[in-house]
This record gives sequence, structure tokens and C-alpha cells, in this order.
Amino acid sequence: MALPMRLKALRSILSPVFLIFAICLYAALCAMLNSPLRAAQAAPQPLLPGSCRLAPRVPFTVVHKYPHDPGAFTEGLLYANGFLYESTGLNGESSLRKVELKTGRVVQEYKLPSQYFGEGLALWRGSLIQLTWKSGTAFDYDRQSFEVKSRFHYRGEGWGLTEDKNSLIMSNGSPELAFIDPKTFEVKRLVQVCDMGKPVMRLNELEYIRGKIFANVWHDDHIAIISPQTGEVAGWLDCSALRRQLPPSAEVLNGIAYDAKNDRIFITGKLWPSLFEISIAKNWKKSFLSH
Repeated sequence: MALPMRLKALRSILSPVFLIFAICLYAALCAMLNSPLRAAQAAPQPLLPGSCRLAPRVPFTVVHKYPHDPGAFTEGLLYANGFLYESTGLNGESSLRKVELKTGRVVQEYKLPSQYFGEGLALWRGSLIQLTWKSGTAFDYDRQSFEVKSRFHYRGEGWGLTEDKNSLIMSNGSPELAFIDPKTFEVKRLVQVCDMGKPVMRLNELEYIRGKIFANVWHDDHIAIISPQTGEVAGWLDCSALRRQLPPSAEVLNGIAYDAKNDRIFITGKLWPSLFEISIAKNWKKSFLSH
């Protein structure tokens, strides 16, 4: 009977030891799984300007170079009825402009009150809609007279603006694009823009071109080509070669316009003396741009 009694006594000693060991091991595993390092590794890392791009680079050629006002702090750009329409920024200098393409001459201009910093611009059924940066206000202008017909209000910052014939599409510097009801300015849905799972930060000026959203990225010489359904980046336009044709005073790439009738894309930037007409390679157009 001595041996069973000794075993029983041994189990009574070891059981608390194993229990303490198991508790410590469990606590250590929980700490490891919930550590900031693991959380950072699990969360998708944002794609910041200058980061390596994962979606393919889309080739294009420069077709023509036009003059552009080197004093224009371009925030929004579009093309309609033979003219460029441009929104410029900076408090006290913000404006809405109608510009001749071939000469760069400003033929019509409206100066915003000094408290407003002009931002993205879109054409919606005869109206020009212009965002402001931090004021939470969008102006609705008559396209012919530039008379302010009404104002909309929204939360957060306004950066880029375009439209897809159903909604206004707005950026705010984050990876999200908001699809907005043009009548009420209420957000209908949000899409997060990602390049192979990595959120694309600082989305800026926008243009809807043949079924895709083209987006400038603030402080980057690349333009993202985005699926409006999924937010996935289908490709990138590398515009760094254009910067080599510009003076040191030229600031960031910002400004995309599309002539749908003649299938022409125009790009420029803040304080750029030039506006470039580009043409995407035909095989790339067929592969991911609709008609």
C-alpha cells in the first residue's frame, strides 16, 4: 500500500504546479496574439506616396503640350464643350475658371470669398459643383454665368470630385471614395481603394474615364486607375517623366480632365506652366477601359 500512497501524494504536489504552468503559458500566448506588433502585421499596410506599386504600370505617350497658368494652384479640372473648367485653391486666391485649351487663357473667372479654399470640381447636368477644403461647403454654379445657385454641406474635408452619370464621387485625402447623391449631397456608399490589398492613402483630384476612376495621389507623380465597383487599382500612370519638363517652381501633380467626344486625357499640376494631353496605349485601353 506504500507505493500507491506515495503516488497519490506526488500527484497532489504536482497538480498545482502544472496548473500554474498552464495558466502562465495561456497568458503568454494571449499576450503574443494581442501584441501591437502582431496587430500591425495582421492589418494591411497603407500604400503611401513613394511606396512600391503592385498593380501594373500603364504605358502612355504625350500627344501635345499646352500652356497653363503657372500661377494656378490647380485643385479640380474638367473638360466640356471645347473648354477647360478649373478650380484653384489657397485662401484669398481660390477661383472657378473657364480656360481656352490651346492658349491657356482664362476667359471667365469667379473669385471665391477669402475664407474658402477651392478644391475638386465636377459638371452635373448644367451645373458646376465645386468643393472647398475645410469649410464643409460645396458651391453649385450655373455653368454659363458662374452664378452661385445653391450650396451643399458635408462633413470632413473636400479634396477631389467627379461623376459617373449616377453619382458624384468625392475624395477626402483618405483611401475612401464616397458616392454622393447630387440632389442631397448624402453619401450613398463608400469604396476603399486598395492596390493588391494595400489601402492607397491621400487620394486627391478625380476624373471618371471610360468606366474607371482616375485619381491623383497627393505628393506623388502617379495616377491610380480604379475600379468604381471594388475600389481595386487596375493600373498606374507614372507621370514622373513629365516633371522633368517643368521648372522647380512647379508643385504636385494634380488635375485630370477628359474629352469624351475625342477620347483625350489632359493632366496638369499645381503651379504647372504646362498641361499635357496624353494617350494610353491601345492594347491597355481595350483590356480594362470600357467604351
